[in-house]
Formats: sequence, structure tokens, C-alpha cells
Amino acid sequence: MIVRSNSENVHECEVAIIGGGPAGSTTAALLMKYRPGSKVLVLEKEKFPRDHVGESQLPAISAIIDEMGCWDEIENAGFPLKIGATYRWGKNPELWNFDFAPPSEVEKLSRPTPYEGLRHQTAFQVDRAIYDEILLRHAESLGAEARQETQVTEVLRDGDRVEGLRLADGSTVVAKYYVDASGHVGTLRRAMGVETRPETKLQNVAFWDYWEDADWAIEVGSGGTRVQVMSQAAGWIWFIPLGPTRTSIGYVVPADHYKKLGVSVEDCYHEAIRNDDRISALVKNATPRGMVEATKDWSFTSSRGHGENWFLVGESIGFADPILAAGMTLAHTGARELAYTLLELLDSDENKDADWLKESLSESQLRRVKQHIRFADFWYASNGQFTDLQEHCAEIARESGIKMSPEAAWRWLAQGGFTNEKSETPALGTCDLPTLKQVVWLLTDKKGDWELNHKNVLKLNLRNAERKQMPVYENGKIRREDCWVRGQNRLPMNGIFKVVVDILEHESRIDRIHKMVLEYYGGPSSTESHRSPIKLAVQAMEAMINEGWIIAKIDKKASKISINRPEENAFVHLNRDNDPAGPKTME
Repeated sequence: MIVRSNSENVHECEVAIIGGGPAGSTTAALLMKYRPGSKVLVLEKEKFPRDHVGESQLPAISAIIDEMGCWDEIENAGFPLKIGATYRWGKNPELWNFDFAPPSEVEKLSRPTPYEGLRHQTAFQVDRAIYDEILLRHAESLGAEARQETQVTEVLRDGDRVEGLRLADGSTVVAKYYVDASGHVGTLRRAMGVETRPETKLQNVAFWDYWEDADWAIEVGSGGTRVQVMSQAAGWIWFIPLGPTRTSIGYVVPADHYKKLGVSVEDCYHEAIRNDDRISALVKNATPRGMVEATKDWSFTSSRGHGENWFLVGESIGFADPILAAGMTLAHTGARELAYTLLELLDSDENKDADWLKESLSESQLRRVKQHIRFADFWYASNGQFTDLQEHCAEIARESGIKMSPEAAWRWLAQGGFTNEKSETPALGTCDLPTLKQVVWLLTDKKGDWELNHKNVLKLNLRNAERKQMPVYENGKIRREDCWVRGQNRLPMNGIFKVVVDILEHESRIDRIHKMVLEYYGGPSSTESHRSPIKLAVQAMEAMINEGWIIAKIDKKASKISINRPEENAFVHLNRDNDPAGPKTME
């Protein structure tokens, strides 16, 4: 609990967190889990429960919820199980699905279930009024203090150091460390003079409302479904079931286009829904709440993420366009790493690693936001259905250097840092490399290829790279692991990457590399899984070629390997559901 000083108007704690949403609650909960007795105060200006946009999650959040210790409570809340998304997006107007887990396996689940097995691959679609309150109450149950309806009116500072927070009731909070989890408002960010910059030409506005009794496009097993992402000539619609009867429906459109229409927010929103055959069919028997909300939806990053005794986390440090549903994942993930960082700093008054810890945290958060912004740019630029916005999309493509061939798109995506996102395996967000190649095909209507289908001599290239250390956050502790850094690219020296590097130091021919990977992991029997070592090794080598860690050549006399290039797989495929002509509803 908070320790009060002699003055009733000054409240002292170790960590003061502005904002009680997912970023603030996650930071508080993990601090209390791994350091019981910590004095953590969460200051939330609103009264929970309250609606909040941003309801669609990615599977990475589930692991963090489980680590926080509130998986069962979230699972028992009955939120729809997100198995993926159905898109109308790309050069072809045909619907296609991006699945996290095979629907045939999801059908077998009987909820509620523990966080194990297939649930590692799924996500939730959450009613934020319920979800955010569960998280905040959980942090309180672990010992954090949360004050709702408490507004920070002034940040007291001395140079780059925060000295206290003045509250609306006239009292002051004094802490050892301060966290800005206030979202777009950026209470600390603004007070400390941190500049922000747009990372894209995209400047969208979003309009949304909540509907009762909308049909689901599809129901899989016990409450499983896909969100719907439907592009239109001038923007796109999201359709996210939040429970048995409640659905979030939003419309995202460039701000300039909306201004030219000269209509009200309500008219623009409802006209977009009426003009979409798929969405209008799902809401034909539904009733809107009748209060259309709006926000600007402009991607940005902060010039820095921390100061002497303060940190930015979640949307206060940066925001990526919601097309990839990355917002909550970025918030939870950044908050987890922030909690680990604070644990290290609180346990040592003279932590010799303090600067490294803070810089690593800020660098990681900003890198993730930038990657997702660039990925969003690619999605917009590749959408041939934006007939009213062709020049807009062409400008994004020019600014990003996208030539829209699958090979160029693949190289551009790889520059986002596939070896940066996870230290053990090559991935970007929820996507591994084979999945992203399928996405490139569906967006561009052209099949991408693997460099390894055309090159069979691989040489490790560490020229101009610097050996550094990267943080790994596990079990409440931060450990250092070696990595190579060159420019914006980082090559971890653990997991499958270390195996590949070790082999490349002794062998260069692809057939022999293939054999050595199998021997390292115990032989051919280990190649059956989708995440088998040999498949991960192929992905790692492809990512390393894209990022310049491997120089690949062809020797016509040597053996080659062949990597299949299916137009569809179990995770990315054309939509063949019987919807929405006969949509199912949740009973």
C-alpha cells in the first residue's frame, strides 16, 4: 500500500503509473507478482468499467495474461475466441482468411480451457469495459493501489527528472519511478517535452459504434470466430464480435477524404455500412447503440521512450495503424518488459546496468511500433480495391520504396527486422516467414519465392557488424544474450539463429547444412511439425539472406534444395465458409 508522509497532501510510492488500461495494469501486476510488497500506485482518470476502442488481440497477449496470473478470469469472462481474420483486401476482391490455428482443431475445444496446447495459438476479442476492469482489479489483488477518477493535472519536473505529480484534488504523488501509460494523451510525454513524429503518410480517422444482436459471420466450436476486415473504395470496416450479443463495428478512412465528403460522422459511418453487402447482411437484425465515436488514427513514434526516472509505454510511446490489430499486443509486450526493467532498477540503488536497461527497453518498443507501421503501409499500398484512393496508396508505395513485385515487397518487409522481433525464431508479430510469403501473394496476386530455391552456397557475413548484448525477459529476471548488430538489424546468438551461425562457420553448401541441422536435432523424425527445427532453420537462413547476414550464391555443380510455394496453406487461404448468406449466431 501507499506510504503517506507527514503531510496528508503528499503520497509516496516506489512506482507511480499514469493510466489504468492494459499497459498500466500489466506493468503494475507483474511488478507485484515478482516483487511482493512493492509500493505501486495506478492513477486512472476515468471510472471503470468504460468502453474503449481496440478490442481485437493477437496470440502473444495470451502468454502475458497467463504470466500475470489472470488467464482463468479472462477465459471465464466468455470473450469470443479469435482464431484469425477474414479479409477482403488486396488486388483480388475475393475473401481470404488468416488463421492463427486450424479451425478443425478449434472445433474440438470445450471452453473454458487452461492456457496450454492450441490456446497458445489463439487470441481473444474483448469487450474493453470488462477486460480492462479485470486487469486493473487483478493488479489490485496482488497489492497495487489503484485510484480511479483521479486526474494528473501537472507534472513537477527538474530538468529531465520528474519530481512529482500534482493531482486534481490538490495532493501530490512522489515516486522513485514514473510511468506514462496514458495512451495518446501522453501526459508525461508532453510534460517532458518529448517530440513525436509521423512515420507514414497515412493520416486516418476512425468512426465506431457498438451493435446489439449482430450475426457472426462464422462460429467455430465453443465461441470461436474470425474478425472481419472489409476494404471499400475509400477505406475499410472492422467487425469484431465482443460477446454473445455485442459487436464493435468501425470505419477507417483517410482524414482528407472524409473532409471532402462534407457529411457528419454519423452519416459517413452508416453509409459505409449500408454500402458493404457483407457487413450490412450481418447487421440486418441488429441495433446500434446510437452514439458514433470518432478519433484520429495517425501512426507516430516518440523521439525517445525514457528519461532519468520516467518511462513511456503503450500508445504514449507510439501508435501503429489498427489494420493489423497490433495495438494491444504492443501495449502488453512493452509493459511486460517495462515491469522487468523496473524490477531490476528497484532492487539496486546503484545499478551499473541502468542505462543499458533503459535504452534496451526504449529501443525495443520503438522498433516494434515502426515495424508494424511499415507493415501497415504495405497493406494499404497493396490494396487495389481502394479505387477512390489510388493516388493516396501510390504515394505510400513511393514513400516506402515499394514496387509491388512479391520479391520487392518481401525484401521491404524483411527490412522491418524478422530476426529482431523474437530472439529464438524468425517472425514479425504473429507471422512467420512462410505465412508472410502467403500474405504477399494474396495482397499482390503474385506468388513470392524463396531465395533458397535459387542459391545453394551460403557464406556468413558479419562484416561491419558489432558484437553486443540484448536483453531476454524471463521469469521476472533479465538476462543478457550475445547478438550481432549492424545498422537497424540484429542477429541474436541463441535459438535457431545460433545453430545456423555455428553450422555456417564450418559449412557453406546447402545440402550439407541441411544434413547438419537434422543431425543437431536428432534426425529426420523431427521434421514433421510445422515448427520443426529444419523448417525453422530454413526460415532463419532466408531471413538472414534478406538482412545481409548471409551472402548467397549459386554453384551449378552442387546440389540444391526445393521449398514448396503453395498458393494456400492451413493458415492463409481463400475463404470458403458458408457466410454471410446463412450466418450463424452464438447461442
